[in-house]
Amino acid sequence: MSALSALLALLSGRTLVGFGVVRSVRRETSLTFVLLLLPLAAAAGLGDEIGRSEIRVTSAAYEIRIGTTVAGADLPGRLERLGYRRVRRKPHKPGEFFWGYERFWIFQKAHSTNGRTYPEELWSLKLRREDGRILDLGATGDHVPDRRWLEPELIAESLEASRAPRIPIRFEDLPERIWRPLLAAEDSRFFEHSGLDTRGIARALLKNARAGKVTQGGSTITQQLIKMRDLTPKRTLGRKVSEAFRALEVEAQYDKEEILEAYLNVVYYGHLEGVSLYGIGAAARAFFSKHPKDLSLGEAALLAGMVQGPNGLSPRRNPKRALARQRWVLSRLEELEWASSSALKGARRRGLPPLKITRPRAEGSPQFLSWLREIFEDVAPKRAEEGRGALFETTLDSHLQEKAETALAQHLKRLRSRHRRLRSRPLGAALIALDGTTGAVLAYVAGDPHRKGEAFDRAREARRQPGSAIKPFVLLEAFGRCGGKDPLYPARRVLDRAIRLPLPNGPWEPRNYDGRFRGPVTLRQATVDSLNIPFVRVARHCGFEATATRLRKAGLKIPKAPPPSFVLGAVETSPLALAEAFTVFLEPLGQRIEPSPLRRLSRPGGRTLDSPGGGRKRASRASSAYLVRDLLKDVVEHGTGSAARLEGVEVWGKTGSSSDLRDAWFVGGAGSLVTAVWVGLDDGSPLGLTGSAGALPLWKTFMAEASPGYPA
Repeated sequence: MSALSALLALLSGRTLVGFGVVRSVRRETSLTFVLLLLPLAAAAGLGDEIGRSEIRVTSAAYEIRIGTTVAGADLPGRLERLGYRRVRRKPHKPGEFFWGYERFWIFQKAHSTNGRTYPEELWSLKLRREDGRILDLGATGDHVPDRRWLEPELIAESLEASRAPRIPIRFEDLPERIWRPLLAAEDSRFFEHSGLDTRGIARALLKNARAGKVTQGGSTITQQLIKMRDLTPKRTLGRKVSEAFRALEVEAQYDKEEILEAYLNVVYYGHLEGVSLYGIGAAARAFFSKHPKDLSLGEAALLAGMVQGPNGLSPRRNPKRALARQRWVLSRLEELEWASSSALKGARRRGLPPLKITRPRAEGSPQFLSWLREIFEDVAPKRAEEGRGALFETTLDSHLQEKAETALAQHLKRLRSRHRRLRSRPLGAALIALDGTTGAVLAYVAGDPHRKGEAFDRAREARRQPGSAIKPFVLLEAFGRCGGKDPLYPARRVLDRAIRLPLPNGPWEPRNYDGRFRGPVTLRQATVDSLNIPFVRVARHCGFEATATRLRKAGLKIPKAPPPSFVLGAVETSPLALAEAFTVFLEPLGQRIEPSPLRRLSRPGGRTLDSPGGGRKRASRASSAYLVRDLLKDVVEHGTGSAARLEGVEVWGKTGSSSDLRDAWFVGGAGSLVTAVWVGLDDGSPLGLTGSAGALPLWKTFMAEASPGYPA
């Protein structure tokens, strides 16, 4: 049977035996429909499934750990982000939680993560009454779990960072005046047909024949939904047949209300200020600053009319065309007797509804999504090129990501307010938080999140001098092999006195930041006070090349035969590379772990494309890393990083200030987290602030909220 005859048979309502299909088109039959096409997943509702051409980017599932407190992990805040509702008693349905003195109850919704689907489940955490510390993860029947986690959160549905977040709606929440205009404009027989509207197709064919060109389509709401979610943009007969088969399958599996709800949540409403709008929730908010259920009939008719040509019929761009289209939708409602004469009269009298624009903000970090796109193009180049769908299960903690974005934006605003010279300058920053035990990238902010259209990735692509933040890795060599000599130790004394090193282009005379000399000092004191000259002497003693090799093992790109100034940070690196290097100081000590933004990349149907993980490499002896971390604790307790102290949390880290104060750094850890912060001017001119003043306050603001949820 040809594709054309199959399609004609479908339109006529005859039973098909071919193309893997055994089913009558007529809705009342109960025979099963079998396709040789990829089916939609049946694990969740239609609105939760991933179409074959759709992209979904999710956060990681947050693991709840024994020893954390409910407040420290901010479980209520995390649950509310996921759409849960706090109740005053033990929950009775999915999506509810209750916080008691000795129990924290969660009725978890069904969800999928890491390729598995989990059913809805009621469980509780046992708490210590005094402070809400989690004592155990609660038994379910006879089963005592060793792990509990909250489900992932949707981060983005595109890798372009130009799409507004969808605002999901439920069909049952919408009055008829909201969805009737859409059906009047797009598919008035929606509740009568079985996915294919033979009358509509015949009517469209007749009008197109009279016009001598395609002026009207015959696609139903169901077919449009499939086109948007499952099929490529190619307009071929084979695709139309595929679309028809899929429409019949969807109609056989799902209620009409569920299909219409899914459509309302994904239909395209054009661009507004460079950001694309998908779903009636996002459109209602962007154009009228309302929830869809609160739209008037005139507003709903305007949005319904836009669907045919969202940008050409936009009330912001083309108000006259938008008004004409809205009036046509109102006339269709009158023709179908779907609205009262008084309501129609009022909508016509008011004319074009006044706009109340809420400027949409693109979902996701553009720099992080760009990183995912690079991975996608590397792992599945053909799929990426053809625009086919994928599910990206990332390592991001969306709760921490929001905290990081807010803290960074406020910090830059504060710096501009306090330092007049920075107000008109290209001030930039980056913050990267890693789980130092797994390499998972938990927060990733590579520019000012409030600066529109900013795509430059300061976390991976910026090459800046780390200054004194590189000194801990000089100590790794000194406390370890020391170039084949006897290793040094924290109490070893080193002379802090002027030193002159002959170089091919002239002698080099390093200086301390304050220009003073202190005579003999211990390596601990030299580290706490961030003295330069003792570190130059140590590197010369162990050998500059041996020290450079150690830095390379820690993941830093040190050029061949570098000048001695590299031991003071006169070498370029990125914030992400420096964060990776500092994982050496977490368990297992002496091993650095490669950062990973992804837990799993899969096709929409579930097949795994890639499952990356942070690889470990030995950078030093464990004992050397232990000694260095002990010194970095003193930096925070008594030295240049003293402002980073957090109450009740063990903190370690190092400040960094490059030559002429061009770059400000603070890199350090608390709990199982390693976080790197860089602040500077994008044009490379001096920032004029030390690491303690320019970067450390941002690090502390973020880590004060992040570290309680990730204990050591």
